[in-house]
Amino acid sequence: MVDDLGGYLTVGPRVALRPFSLGDAEEFTARARESRPLHRPWLFPPRTTEAYEAYARQLIEDPARVGLLVCERADGRIAGFVNINNIVRGAFLSGALGYGAFAHAAGRGLLSEGLGLVLAYAFGPLGLHRLEANIQPGNTASRALVRRAGFRLEGFSPAMLFIDGAWRDHERWAITADGPGSAAQRL
Repeated sequence: MVDDLGGYLTVGPRVALRPFSLGDAEEFTARARESRPLHRPWLFPPRTTEAYEAYARQLIEDPARVGLLVCERADGRIAGFVNINNIVRGAFLSGALGYGAFAHAAGRGLLSEGLGLVLAYAFGPLGLHRLEANIQPGNTASRALVRRAGFRLEGFSPAMLFIDGAWRDHERWAITADGPGSAAQRL
């Protein structure tokens, strides 16, 4: 579904979104290796070509997932990624977000801009109604990102996800296509 935007699904002032491709393995894994200190202990993106290929194939082939790369418009470099996982259609029309910025882009607002584009894409062409982000309570950067995007804190789930060898507590943050603080009001 890439249109005439130079291979991008949508563009903003500084970033653009495009789907994952198998050809992104070298750049993505190099950025993941460089970003390891930034990501730990919250995030574990693939750092080898083999791991990336398996990861990307799931995002490309599974209809319940959409993998989006946040790229800098100036030079096309991958600044980060936002995945919409566990997409449920029907009455729920919902998905769960996974995301991360790479070290060279961290602190520059690129992922914030990218997340705004993802919300417009999810609530527009994808036709979703709700997105949820599950965040470990100590991950202040991730909590700040979703708060800036208009997500609301909906609850706390003890031992929700198995990460780095243990079941981790998570806060549940969500946003809907309509209602107070919604993405639709900001579009």
